[in-house]
Formats: sequence, structure tokens, C-alpha cells
Amino acid sequence: MLDTKFISDAVQKHRQKHHYTPKELKASFFDMDGVLFDSMPAHARSWVQAVAEEGLKTEPEDFYLYEGQTAACTINLLYRRHLNRDATKEEEKRIYLRKTALFGEYDSGRAIPDAESVVAELSDTFRVLVTGSSQPGLLERIGKVYPGIFNKENMVTGNDVSIGKPHPEPYLMALKYAKASPEEALVVENAPKGVRAGVSAGIFTVAVNTGPLPDAVLYEEGAGVVFDDMSQLLAALPHIREAFAG
Repeated sequence: MLDTKFISDAVQKHRQKHHYTPKELKASFFDMDGVLFDSMPAHARSWVQAVAEEGLKTEPEDFYLYEGQTAACTINLLYRRHLNRDATKEEEKRIYLRKTALFGEYDSGRAIPDAESVVAELSDTFRVLVTGSSQPGLLERIGKVYPGIFNKENMVTGNDVSIGKPHPEPYLMALKYAKASPEEALVVENAPKGVRAGVSAGIFTVAVNTGPLPDAVLYEEGAGVVFDDMSQLLAALPHIREAFAG
């Protein structure tokens, strides 16, 4: 059952924390993997295999925790953890090319159920795709599954940022694209680092937990509300809008 009071209280708490005034929802920002596409299982599987070929042992859950940051950040994090050094540029390139090839084999290409409905429901807002991914195939597919919605003018990808999630940089860029202030925007995420990035940008951030991590991990990073799936978020959107408007 949808807890509308919890949703309203979460928006109010966020507003009070930042000393915001009530505003109509003007912009909505979406992560891609695990929010718009059911691509995280393939990402995790391809990462595990690609780095294992380099002698680095990982678990699929590691990549749900790392999701959202750039590939270079992920690779260097693993090299520091296992080898106490950064990867060389050659190692970064080799691993990422291998991971990309494996992802092409494993990815189903399916959209997350009800994600298209959520995006459509927010059509009166300025919608921006905010992803750490820079894989050409995945970015091209966004135009096929969500035609006419996301293009270069309203996409922030791994190619556009110098730092990336969990730094707020990607969502601060999205605010500029939307010509919106933080109190007028909503972030939809699924990963801890993405949630932290949205929250750090001062934006009310909700999470849709489409992966194996416990809800507590997303709340710890500052998610205002954690939903089980996109259908729950879809049902909650009118209440979120109402809470934004005060």
C-alpha cells in the first residue's frame, strides 16, 4: 500500500533541510541502467568476467554499489583494492573494451517495466537522462525505446563529465540543461552512488530498487523514498507533485 504521508513528509523534510519554498515540479532527471533499462544484470556479469580475466576477483553485487560512476573510476577502484595502484591507460582501455563486448552478448535490451509510463507521466517537465555510461550501443538504444524524448540537448553521459557520480556534477549539469533550480527538480535513481549525486546537488531524489541491494543502502545515501518498482513510483507521482507544490 502506498504511504502517501511518508512521501509528503519526505518532500517536506527535504525542503526544510535546504530552506526551499514550495515549487511546481519543473524538471525530472533519470538514471539509465536499472531505471530505464533492465541492463544491470548484464553490466554486473560482464564486469565480473572482464576483470576476472585480469586476475581481479569480484562479485556481481560490487557493481551495483559502483554503478553510476565512470568506467575509469570503477577500474581504478578495483586496481587500488587488489593491487594498491591505479590502472594504466592501456589497462583501462583493454578492460573497458572487453567489458563492452561482453555486455553486448549478455544484455537483453529490455526496458524496466512501467519505466516508459513514468517517463510519459512526467512529459510536462524538462526530462534529462543522466548516466555514467558511455557505451555507444546503449546510448543509441535510448532513442529507439524512448523515441523523441532524449537527445544530445537533454542527455548527460560519461563522455560529458570530468568527475561523474557520486559527485553532484552530472545532476548540476542537468539543472543547467533544464534551466531549473534544485527545488524544482526530481531525480529517479536506483544505485547508491547515483542517489548520493542527486542528493549532493540539492535535488529531491527517489530510488527504485531494481537490484539486489537492501533498501537501507539507498536510504543511507539520502534517498527520500525508496520504491520497489516503477509501478509504485508511477502511483506516487501525483502525491510527489502535490507535495512539491506545498
